[in-house]
Amino acid sequence: MLVPSPNHGERKGGRMPNALLLHYTGLPTAEDALRQLTDPAAQVSAHYLVREDGGIVQLVPEHLRAWHAGRGSWAGETDVNDVSIGVEIANAGHRGGLPPYPEAQIETVIALCRDIAARWEIRPERVLAHSDVSHGRKIDPGEHFPWESLAKAGVGHYVAPLAIEHGPRLDLGDSGGEVLELQSMLACYGYGIGITGNYDCATHSAVSAFQRHFRQARVDGRADASTIATLRRLIEALAEERQGLVCQPG
Repeated sequence: MLVPSPNHGERKGGRMPNALLLHYTGLPTAEDALRQLTDPAAQVSAHYLVREDGGIVQLVPEHLRAWHAGRGSWAGETDVNDVSIGVEIANAGHRGGLPPYPEAQIETVIALCRDIAARWEIRPERVLAHSDVSHGRKIDPGEHFPWESLAKAGVGHYVAPLAIEHGPRLDLGDSGGEVLELQSMLACYGYGIGITGNYDCATHSAVSAFQRHFRQARVDGRADASTIATLRRLIEALAEERQGLVCQPG
């Protein structure tokens, strides 16, 4: 189904998509979201909206720039709208109790993502959450989004998270070499974060975003052993898949 949104523009300098960004709508129904995404006054849009029943609405052609990402960064790119395709998934979000994503909806999301990634040659590690690129500002599609199911179907980059155990953890106010190493690994994977050696609010929000995507059992912004080991395994897996990274975890 095609419902054109007026909220779009040209990609700058002829740039083409190299990332895929998944959102939840955060509104009660898909119809509420559709009204917002096509309202000129709202100044927001996405390329696609996936309804609760799995139906798809295309709002903006893929070669154009939709207004879905806002402020954020990933792997040094600070204009995420310019290089991404945005998929809004109808879900009431955290304010609506974070209801489960229906199976039919996720099946459609998987098929759509596979199709987009194949046509634009988008790498698995470039299939991202809105919270990944805008940590501290956005928390969608949330810690209940089934990233593992997507990965099993060939969408996105993922490793099984390590179990949570009692033990030391890094938290707000900490500083030193362990914090520096954590920040370096987060930046290596793509998160926009300063490498300062101080566990500040930006580090806390980046860790929370990482947990929402890759270690969903506990999202608290504290870098425990499970979080750090899962991050390290992601980087190691990516290095193997790409025959090495320009940065290496400590």
